[in-house]
Amino acid sequence: MTTNAARTVFLLAHTGRPAAIRSAELVVQGLLRSGLGVRVLAAEAADLPLPTAVETVDDATPAAVDGCELLIVLGGDGTLLRGAEISRASGVPMLGVNLGRVGFLAEAERDDLDKVVDRVVTRAYRVEERMTIDVLVHSNGDVVHTDWAMNEAAVQKVSPERMLEVVLEIDGRPVTGFGCDGIVCATPTGSTAYAFSAGGPVVWPEVEALLMVPISAHALFAKPLVTSPTSVLAVEVQPHTPHGVLWCDGRRTVELPAGARVEVRRGAVPVRLARLHQASFTDRLVAKFALPISGWRGAPH
Repeated sequence: MTTNAARTVFLLAHTGRPAAIRSAELVVQGLLRSGLGVRVLAAEAADLPLPTAVETVDDATPAAVDGCELLIVLGGDGTLLRGAEISRASGVPMLGVNLGRVGFLAEAERDDLDKVVDRVVTRAYRVEERMTIDVLVHSNGDVVHTDWAMNEAAVQKVSPERMLEVVLEIDGRPVTGFGCDGIVCATPTGSTAYAFSAGGPVVWPEVEALLMVPISAHALFAKPLVTSPTSVLAVEVQPHTPHGVLWCDGRRTVELPAGARVEVRRGAVPVRLARLHQASFTDRLVAKFALPISGWRGAPH
C-alpha cells in the first residue's frame, strides 16, 4: 500500500529495552501497511530494523513533529515524560504505550499494540488536555530560571545530613515553615507520581487543582495541601539553610541558592493526550496499583 503522506505519525521509543524494539517494529509495520507515514529519531532508527519508507529526523525538537497528527510513545514513565515535552511544545497529541511498571500517563499496555494501531488508523481516539505548571525561580529579586512540569516541581535538599529549611506560601500569604527533605508541588496528573510517594492524595485528573506535599517534614503541621488551580504556590528557601535543588518532572534540574524563592502556578500550555478508552480513572487506579476489591457488591438496584 502506498504511504499516505497526508497522515504521518511520530514514533518515540526507549530503544535501550528489547521489548521497546520489538514493539516499535510491530507498530511501524502496522501503520505502514495501513498507508500512514512514520517518522522517528535518527538515533533510535539506528537501533531499529526499519524499512526505508520510515522518515528520520535528527533532533527531538517541536519541529521534528511538524505535520504529524499523533506522537506515539513506547516506554516507561521517563520516556513518556520525554514525549510530553515534545507534545507540549508542538501541540501534537501524545499516545503512550506502557512498557514500564505503573505508567499512569500511558493509554495502552504492550499487549494492546494491534488495538493501538487500529485505533490510530481509524482515528478512533479522542484528545484531552492535562493541566501543567509553570515554575519561576527568584534569587535576590531577579528571575533566574523558568521551567514547567506535567507531574511536579520538587524543591529538595542536596546535603543528606542537613534538612532544608523552607517557608510555604499560598496566594501571597505565609502558611508555615519547617525543616524537611523537600516540597513537591504537583498537578492532578502528578498526584500519582512523586507526590503519591511523599504521602499526598490521589486526585482525579478531571479535578483542576494544585498540590503541595511536604517530604519528611519535621513539624506538627506538615499536611498535604490542595489549592485552587488559580492559586500561586511558593516555596522560600531560608537564607541560613544549605542550598537546595529544583527538579521538574525528575528530568530537568537547577540549583537553588540559599534564599531562593520558587513560584508555581497553573501552566499556560497544557499537554494533549490521546485517549483510546472510556474507562473511568477509578478503574485505572485499581488496575495500576492492583488494589483489592473482592467483596464489592455495588449499589443496590
